[in-house]
Amino acid sequence: MRTWLTPSKDSPSPGPCTCPDKSVILKNHLPKEQYEELVQRRAKELQQHKARTTSLLSRQLFALPNSPLQYPIQGLIVRPLTTTPIPGLALHAGQRSSYKVSLSVSKGVLTTEIPAEGGTIQGDGESRLIMESNSLVILNNLLAKVSYTSTIYHILTGDLASFQFENHEAVFPITIKQPHLPVLYDMGTDISSHVTIATKTFLRYTQLKVLLSSIRRFYTNIEVIIADDSIEPEHITEEHTKQYIMPPAQGWFAGRNLAVSQVTTKYFLWVDDDFVFTKETKIEKLVEVMEAVPELDVLGGSVQGNRFYFSLQYEEGEEMEGGCLYRKSNAKFHSLPGYPQCSLASGVVNFFLARTDAVQRVGLVPKLQRVAHSEFFMDGLGSLLVASCDHVSIGHQPKTANKKDAARYASFRNPSHSDSEFKLQLHFFKNNLKCIRYG
Repeated sequence: MRTWLTPSKDSPSPGPCTCPDKSVILKNHLPKEQYEELVQRRAKELQQHKARTTSLLSRQLFALPNSPLQYPIQGLIVRPLTTTPIPGLALHAGQRSSYKVSLSVSKGVLTTEIPAEGGTIQGDGESRLIMESNSLVILNNLLAKVSYTSTIYHILTGDLASFQFENHEAVFPITIKQPHLPVLYDMGTDISSHVTIATKTFLRYTQLKVLLSSIRRFYTNIEVIIADDSIEPEHITEEHTKQYIMPPAQGWFAGRNLAVSQVTTKYFLWVDDDFVFTKETKIEKLVEVMEAVPELDVLGGSVQGNRFYFSLQYEEGEEMEGGCLYRKSNAKFHSLPGYPQCSLASGVVNFFLARTDAVQRVGLVPKLQRVAHSEFFMDGLGSLLVASCDHVSIGHQPKTANKKDAARYASFRNPSHSDSEFKLQLHFFKNNLKCIRYG
């Protein structure tokens, strides 16, 4: 039995989502006098976002039984402003004195070959094409030569083609897509051509030097990139090490953005400046998994045996009210096929291997200076495929015995109440959220 597609009514907008117990209600953390204005600005920005990320191809299509129409149901991709044949068009109907079909589109024009005899064409080169013949064979020959040309330039959008015969109608999708050039990385022959190690440091040169020394015990030639926003920078002059001095105290995400922007290898390994490489820190094992599973974007390891992964559960919610997000610690989805030591998750610890271009596309919000880690994975939800593995680990240096240095660092590192409030306000607007549950 064949399956056929016809348009459904537009999908209803999502209703209000339900905040999990113990959620933070974000509107309670907004200035009351600014609330209405913020809601209106957020709604306008959300419509802009939807205009960029949705298309006609999001419309639901249902299969109807017993249709004589044959047409492509998936995979019809055309270049903008380029004539492309529509494969698979045909009519399967019983004996009639005449056969008449029509095709119509909204973002392009349709053409076919003008028959020498035995058939008539109306609307050739227009958005609605009508073909008629006394011969089913001739009509199907005309259908086999139908082409579509989009009349608008867009890098990624779609059209819906309506195909009609008598009281039968079906709709099928046409993807209009500008092909993009591949971005490939020459992997070379050794790990230093595969991976760059990236870190951010602030007021912790003692720990940073321990980290660098431990890296060189196992990887003598691998490049290390350091983003440094210390108040009184010390210059690091090690070979195969690049230090980028930032304005003081710019924060976690600004530093990570800078470090990642300078990576030229296919992958980078993110580490904190107080980690330490051990014999269990086998970068090659992480690369092996990433190369075997090209869909993966981020692959976490463990820090002294702790993996610290989490899942994100998101309900879109009603537009004006916003969505509901639940970050669930130590929650995963299932094991990575072929790699039972790895599990798919939404986010991982600060020790991970990542595809450079994937992380650069998501980016990190420089506004988040002290309260920032899960937020990167929140922004990457639906864009980044993340997993956590337990067969590669890194060590963590003991806390410094110098109480003065530790206190100075903590005065910048530990978030203030205003930092926490700002993060919640940012989630309200930037992520269009009503509530967040941290569990």
